[in-house]
Amino acid sequence: MPRQPKPQSYYDDIKRRFAEERDLRLAYHPEGTEQFTSDLTGPLAKYAIDPYADRREEREPINDTVEVLFIGGGFSALLTSARLRERGVESIRIVERGADVGGTWYWNRYPGVACDVVSYDYLPLLDEMDYVPVNHYSRGPEILAHCQAIAKRYDLYELAVFQTTVTSTVWNETEQLWHMDTDRGDKMRARFVICANGTLSKPKLSRIKGMETFQGHSFHTSRWDYAYTGEKLENLRDKVVGIIGTGASAVQAVPELAKQSKALYVFQRTPSSIDVRDDWPTDPNWARRLKPGWQAQRREKVLAAIERSPEEQARLDAMKLEEKVRAQENANIDYMMRIHRRIEQEVHDPETAEALKPWYMFMCKRPCFHNEYLPSFNLPTVHLVDTHGEGITEIGPRGPIFHGTTYEVDLLIYATGFEVQKTGIYNRIVGKGGLDLEDKYADGIRTLLGIHTHGFPNLFIMGGYQASFQFNLTDMLQTQGDHIAECIDYVRRHGYQAMDPTHDAEDWWVQEVISHRGKTSRNRDCTPGYYNFEGEENRRQDGNYNGGFRQYFLHQRDVRAHMTENFEFTSLS
Repeated sequence: MPRQPKPQSYYDDIKRRFAEERDLRLAYHPEGTEQFTSDLTGPLAKYAIDPYADRREEREPINDTVEVLFIGGGFSALLTSARLRERGVESIRIVERGADVGGTWYWNRYPGVACDVVSYDYLPLLDEMDYVPVNHYSRGPEILAHCQAIAKRYDLYELAVFQTTVTSTVWNETEQLWHMDTDRGDKMRARFVICANGTLSKPKLSRIKGMETFQGHSFHTSRWDYAYTGEKLENLRDKVVGIIGTGASAVQAVPELAKQSKALYVFQRTPSSIDVRDDWPTDPNWARRLKPGWQAQRREKVLAAIERSPEEQARLDAMKLEEKVRAQENANIDYMMRIHRRIEQEVHDPETAEALKPWYMFMCKRPCFHNEYLPSFNLPTVHLVDTHGEGITEIGPRGPIFHGTTYEVDLLIYATGFEVQKTGIYNRIVGKGGLDLEDKYADGIRTLLGIHTHGFPNLFIMGGYQASFQFNLTDMLQTQGDHIAECIDYVRRHGYQAMDPTHDAEDWWVQEVISHRGKTSRNRDCTPGYYNFEGEENRRQDGNYNGGFRQYFLHQRDVRAHMTENFEFTSLS
């Protein structure tokens, strides 16, 4: 017999529980994003040190001019550089804070690190590199090696500068060039600057009383100290470990820590949703049969699949808005209740299982996929410390303190995430007339396509707010890289020196973002997290464009088709 549909009261009750849990978390942390700090200086400076570089390579300061300069050396820089090379751009420099390319995959080398997106879609330039990933889901070391191979293939190491941080980027109106200063005393100039510093690159820490008093060892997950833990965590067999945070990094690291630690305490504020991770080695027969251009064809199918059939569109058009919203919410709740049932099946202790259940809509927080995280809590050495939305508020010399109980640990790991999608990060950006980008954004982010911003000629932003929201970030970065390469090619072919989006074009896009508010706007059903600025209000345009990936792609194409209407072009006088 077919399963009977649940009454609407069932869904309404769960929505009320979602709202209660959200309100509880907002009550504990009404300060929003201010509950975190990414100012890792003074006593916190050790959490930003690069543990993967043996030493800082000394060099003389650089004083020169290049055509294109990337701030950051991750996927954004690599795939866009490849497109620029195809268009004959030779003078390309990457300036990277780390000691190599790779971006997030350079920094995040914690045990168990892997990608949550299917590798054949996530890794860029597989056609161009003639490479097929080893597994359905790629591990961190493979992705880092792929980044390095791209840099070699496109001769990006030749002008690249590592262990270097851009500290200021200032537009010179007379020269119509960007002038960059760095922490190494460099004086670089570039015609085009691409902010490719990534969506999740600068580590952040929760503001917790007494952090600096802890007398054990500690580090952030993106600065994993293998000298302390051992390459296979073998040094932790006689150590008690604590990890603060239960987001994507912790979900992957906890199972590995659980296997090796004498004891492991997992400090949870808000549980993640954990779904099955269907992983397997790549079938060599399938890989051998792939024809040139296979990844591009996969991407085309992704775009095509987003289009609804005429019948489906007609059905949706016939539904009232309220009915559409209810149907979407109910399907979302059904999915989350399946996540709950999985937790009940995997975790033996009912109290622990209940604490691990996420009470919010799917995609309110970043979803996770893992097969070992939940069973880790069945081990007698693993202890979940559920703070019921409050979080750890104090750390003493011996470890975290919660409601009067001190949890003594030898090692404390911060899995507290990253500052999200900020354009400058370490870098002050100043455009025409001395306008600071931070001042321009003070009353709300203003861009065209999330890529250009008026008053900052020849500046391109990748992976920032007001771009399309995509779980597979490289899909979106690929469209942005193609768009930027086309724009630079247009400027060069037409003999211009610079391009700047018009005020009207920027206004149009800001309104598009507002009318298609995404997961990064405050949502009455969403628990606080980095997707919605920890629940901050008055951020109506400071989100991602949520009008659909295909529509975002079409908007990019349309903007390029009307270059002279959307941009002001200038030449050197």
